[in-house]
Amino acid sequence: MRKNNGLKSLVYIVIILVLVAGVFGVLNSSMFEKNSPKVALESQIYWNLKDSIPIKIEDESGIKFIKVILNDGTSSQVVMSQEFKDTPKQLSFNISFPKRNTFNEKKNYTLIVEATDNSKWNFFRGNEATTQAELKIDTKRPELYALNQSYKIAKGGSAAVVFRASDPNLDEVYIMTSYGKKFKATPFYKEGYYASLVAWPVSVDDFSADIVAVDKAKNRSSMRIKYFLQDRKYRVSKIALNDRFLDGKILDLTNMHSNDPDSMDKLAKFKFINETLRISNEKKIAQITSVVPEESINSFYVKPFYPLKNGAAVASFGDHRYYTYNGQNVSESWHLGLDLASTAGADIVSSNNAIVAFNADNGIYGLNMILYHGFGLYTLYGHCNSSVVNTKDRVSADQLIGTTGTSGLALGDHLHFGVLVQGVEVRPEEWMDTKWMKDNIYDVLELSKQVIDKK
Repeated sequence: MRKNNGLKSLVYIVIILVLVAGVFGVLNSSMFEKNSPKVALESQIYWNLKDSIPIKIEDESGIKFIKVILNDGTSSQVVMSQEFKDTPKQLSFNISFPKRNTFNEKKNYTLIVEATDNSKWNFFRGNEATTQAELKIDTKRPELYALNQSYKIAKGGSAAVVFRASDPNLDEVYIMTSYGKKFKATPFYKEGYYASLVAWPVSVDDFSADIVAVDKAKNRSSMRIKYFLQDRKYRVSKIALNDRFLDGKILDLTNMHSNDPDSMDKLAKFKFINETLRISNEKKIAQITSVVPEESINSFYVKPFYPLKNGAAVASFGDHRYYTYNGQNVSESWHLGLDLASTAGADIVSSNNAIVAFNADNGIYGLNMILYHGFGLYTLYGHCNSSVVNTKDRVSADQLIGTTGTSGLALGDHLHFGVLVQGVEVRPEEWMDTKWMKDNIYDVLELSKQVIDKK
């Protein structure tokens, strides 16, 4: 009898343990997950009442119900309330200011987002989350005033602009061009004023530039910069390729830079160098030279650039080159620098104080140095034989930085000299001309400072 009682007790214990384990397993299953929904909403939002506010909610068990409430401190209005039978695990939606509302005009509101998930936890009521955001109402656009700018800009050239932008919640100020390039505007001289260099690429036929100011509520103001546009004409060249060039320099460069040179014939190798590799090299240059690190500037001045003593121009900027083979067009490119030559291995100097932004092999440019002179202005030195500087070095005006050579896609010893404004290649000749620099850059900045001082 005692054995039977002991056996029954053991069975009861096993049953209880199984039940406990079952209950424990159920309560810890995904059906009873305990995590509240995650609501992606900033704690403070500047709102212009026109744009919608994006909200995102996530939950591993699915979202069962959401409610969005707008409160002005004295009254509330439900702007969204919805139950979801399919219980999605992710929800993205936008909230707009209600057209019909009971609110008086307010400067601030509170946005309340309530979400309930599909979990069986909390006695089958699910997990709840409540998230609030303080809404700062701002419906006024930033104020813009153009102070001064270069009179003209030439195709392939540079120009300057100085302006004022004001808004208590100002967030972003820049120059937007018709070809999609955004130029950074740098705070200039005194609070509320900005300056920038801009550029018109040689390969772009039409040009316009707008000053743009955007506040934290996404109110946007824009103003056209009234440049006189000079449609400068550039050389168009036809260059016949020969087998000696294709089997020499092009073959060498392809072997250096292609992962599978043997799969290409000689014309494919040329197209790889002149198109694929060139695009990659120019993209790297644009990335390096698009950076404007200054938080503000008071003035800007560089001497005319003269990187090669007794250097003669052997190829011009903006030359649109078409390459032919056996009378057929096979490729094209733009020459985006000024080629200067003197003696083999000639000294290259930095005409102005600068920081070395880049110093390495760069495909068709060979050994390539890039110097930063401030205010978004860079100079480039290609096909070098040697360099005597390192990246991040500070160099002084007239300091030796390297020697000319034939590295990269160069046949004869020369220097490929380039000038870039925030990543855009521009005519080096402008930045080698004392009068042009005074009329188009320095006078614009100095006269603007005089006007600012009078305000």
